Amino acid sequence: MQDATKIIKLSAEKNREFQEVKLSKNALTVLQKRYLKKGLDGSPIETPEELFLRVARAIAEADKKFGVEDVADLENRFYNMMVNLEFLPNSPTLMNAGRELGQLSACFVLPVGDSMEEIFDAVKYTALIHKSGGGTGFSFSRLRPANDVVKSTTGISSGPISFMKVFDVATETIKQGGTRRGANMGILRVDHPDIMDFIMCKDDNNALNNFNISVGVTEEFMRAVEEDKDYDLINPRTKEVVGRLNARKVFKRLVKQAWKNGEPGIIFLDRLNRDNPTPHIGEIEATNPCGEQPLLPYESCNLGSINLAKMVSDNAVDWEKLRETVHLAVHFLDNVIEVNKYPLQKIEEMTKANRKIGLGIMGWADMLVQLGIPYDSQQALDLAEKVMSFIKSEGHKASRNLAKIRGPFPNFKGSIYDRPNLEPIRNATVTTIAPTGTISIIANTSSGVEPLFAVCYFRNVMDGTRLVEVNPYFEKIAKERGFYSEELMRKIAEHGSIRHMEEIPEDVRRVFVTAHDISAEAHVKMQAAFQKYTDNAVSKTINFPNHATVEDVEKAYLLAYKLGCKGITIYRDGSRESQVLMSGNIEKKIKGKNDENRVVKRDRPKVLKGWTYQMQTGCGPIYITINEDNVGLFELFTTMGKAGGCAASQCEAIGRMVSLAWRSGVAAKQVIKQLVGISCHKPSGFGENKILSCSDAVAKAIEMHLKNNGHNINIEKEPFTSGACPDCGGPLEHESGCVVCRICSYSECG
Repeated sequence: MQDATKIIKLSAEKNREFQEVKLSKNALTVLQKRYLKKGLDGSPIETPEELFLRVARAIAEADKKFGVEDVADLENRFYNMMVNLEFLPNSPTLMNAGRELGQLSACFVLPVGDSMEEIFDAVKYTALIHKSGGGTGFSFSRLRPANDVVKSTTGISSGPISFMKVFDVATETIKQGGTRRGANMGILRVDHPDIMDFIMCKDDNNALNNFNISVGVTEEFMRAVEEDKDYDLINPRTKEVVGRLNARKVFKRLVKQAWKNGEPGIIFLDRLNRDNPTPHIGEIEATNPCGEQPLLPYESCNLGSINLAKMVSDNAVDWEKLRETVHLAVHFLDNVIEVNKYPLQKIEEMTKANRKIGLGIMGWADMLVQLGIPYDSQQALDLAEKVMSFIKSEGHKASRNLAKIRGPFPNFKGSIYDRPNLEPIRNATVTTIAPTGTISIIANTSSGVEPLFAVCYFRNVMDGTRLVEVNPYFEKIAKERGFYSEELMRKIAEHGSIRHMEEIPEDVRRVFVTAHDISAEAHVKMQAAFQKYTDNAVSKTINFPNHATVEDVEKAYLLAYKLGCKGITIYRDGSRESQVLMSGNIEKKIKGKNDENRVVKRDRPKVLKGWTYQMQTGCGPIYITINEDNVGLFELFTTMGKAGGCAASQCEAIGRMVSLAWRSGVAAKQVIKQLVGISCHKPSGFGENKILSCSDAVAKAIEMHLKNNGHNINIEKEPFTSGACPDCGGPLEHESGCVVCRICSYSECG
């Protein structure tokens, strides 16, 4: 690769030469948008090469603390590993290393104690972490249940869920002042008295939008599920049994909610603590937002991923290259702990005491494609175990080598590694498989251990044109074997899957399977294969088709338990789509064919009263006229300041559809929710005055109209959990417990 890579001289370096990084268009977009340093006008003031040099230099500096005077060679090795896209650290490290903020960790867990002081301390600490770019996990299991006694006031408690709402509002506020929504994980033990309310707390898709939620399940509970027995509910304040529930009924309710909208997930708490490396320090109660990183209270963890797509040579796994990359990556991640600027002193102390790192992988699906192995095959499962076993073994060797020079982690005495037959180790944990939504875009590879999202998909460009993006491995094979055509690529992008396309050779169809071609059982088995050799946990989404049943989801949850997973997150396709609801008080119903009820739109009177609102969009001013009849909102017209063109025609179409919806009885609030937050390539304004698109302008004009006319309305932006990306309009992908855009790096989890 060195020979094929251009050598450049960075502006800051006079006498040293550096490799130039080869990036895809999507990767460049992501780096320019989120990672590169920017000037006062918002334009990037560093190149991708300068970014990687900045990070390599900052992380290599840590070696000086251990007596190494010249770190130039290490800096070069770190730089080349990243610029060759063989390994990338988590996003905060790429963004902040070598810069003033300097906060490099992605994952944090904070304790939530059972007092008002402890709860609001946790809220304050959450704000500081989110401000620095991290995500937070919490267990709310210590909080006394709703309606329990509060001795200090002789009142009654409001319970964990009410306080989760406080954290949710705080997160939303920080997002408004920052750049991106903060991410939280909320966990409640299955034996908490409020567990049924917790399971149902996200039944409304608009509730707790800044939280992923998971039920903390015990082995005792799962045995009770299998035996259809009751189990005890424990008041965390008194530690007394306060009730009993049937385990199977609770489990089935949990499964039904997951089938409905993907939440809650499950965390197997006893398994987390079985592998807790420092049980003498504390019990693990929670994980980071995507579930792959169990942490003690006040711990943080920095993550990084090896690109397996770069570990293939001559149609075989290059084990020597993988070994070298693992050892260098462990060195890199241990150094991150040293140079990190922590948001709280307690977090710094706890992190440095255990020195947990999380080395994972990305590009797994691309490795399989290069080797010609179907994702949903026994051969793939066998290779998964072999690859992850190798990474864990070599990662622990690398950590032990560091311990010989730097010493073991301070809490080593009393840990699971403190045995006569084991050498000391530098890091309490070494391996984690995290979601890699953004860094895998930079590396132009498949995400984490997920299957391919799509063989071909459409990408929206500035003038509204849709370009077809084709998987590079598929494109290469299609051209070599003579079945490539632009028409076929567009057809694949329309369908998403090639499974039933007979014009494509059967062996190619078998290898290029996508997430929805694969059974839920195969998804779970793959997660379990990687979990077997992962210190922490595996972040993965178990995908289901829309027609999957509640029983299908139940089987997946039970299989995850049986195969040794530490948690499970599922998503049934389309289960979070927003629904247009009818306002029943103004519907006219008549008998139609076969006695079916049909909604009939209201006739237009000759005279209507109306208001016109001017909104500034990226395409110029738009004038939005809203007319009412004696029932309520009736019709909407738009006029673009710049006549003609695509924008004007689209706005006219929006006006016609909104008018039809109102005349047919659709509530104004539902119309706003469908249009608000839709983005185009030319937003306008800043802060509260920011208009993301013409659709967004229409929604905000309607909301303004309602408020001006005495309606008390508060529209929350619908979470973009399916369909188009709110930032770029590209396809959204449910992966690893989160929602991400593979084009622009939008992530619901921050």
